[in-house]
This record gives sequence, structure tokens and C-alpha cells, in this order.
Amino acid sequence: MRSLTMIIALLSVSACSYIIEDHDDSYGSGYIDISKSEWNTKYDTPYPFTVPFGEISCGIHPKFGREVFFAPKGYTDEKYIPTPLNKAASESLEEANMTPDVPYSIKENAGLNQAIQIGLKICDEQERSL
Repeated sequence: MRSLTMIIALLSVSACSYIIEDHDDSYGSGYIDISKSEWNTKYDTPYPFTVPFGEISCGIHPKFGREVFFAPKGYTDEKYIPTPLNKAASESLEEANMTPDVPYSIKENAGLNQAIQIGLKICDEQERSL
């Protein structure tokens, strides 16, 4: 079960370019590239991460549901465990005895609602395409 959970949690994380050209074209692929400069032009909330580039990803866990993660640029490979952004992601990692191992992720006291909503939109697109 631990291996299955790890595979599900990490499948949606992959290497990619790091500046979004068009959000709508990126949704549905399991992840979306984000950058601080673009975030500040597209969203009303402050950029919540401590690195200027990264990726928000979504996976669907059979027990916990839709999981949303963040991985900074350079740590999007499947060998890394991303930072969970929602309860489902946290619970799936906890059940698998896994701890995120990516550095520099969430700013102290940052609001994550916008980032989670972006991730959930990715999940919605994935579910529609199945």
C-alpha cells in the first residue's frame, strides 16, 4: 500500500518549463507551472511560496481524494516528495510514512486557498478527461 500511495502521490509531478504562457492550456495535464511574477499579475492573493518558480500538481488518491502538492523548480522529478497543500495530500503522505523532502516551499503564514483551488481545477480537468 505504501508503494501504491507513493506512486499515486508522485505520478503527477514531472519536469517542465517554468513560466506559464496560458493557464487554460496547462490545466488537465496533472500539473501547472507557476512563477512569482506571473502569479502577481493573475491572482489577487500574495504569492505563497518561498521560491520564484515551481509547480502545483494534483493527484487522485483512492482513499483520500484529490491531493494538491507544490514542488519548487529543480525538485519536480518523481524522486522527490512534494509539499502537500491540502488535507488529502497530507493524509496520504502520513499514511505512507513519507515526509516532503523538497526545500523552500511555503512562506510562513501564507494563504494557500488560491494555490489549492488551482490544484483542484487541475484535478477537475483530469477527472473530466477520464
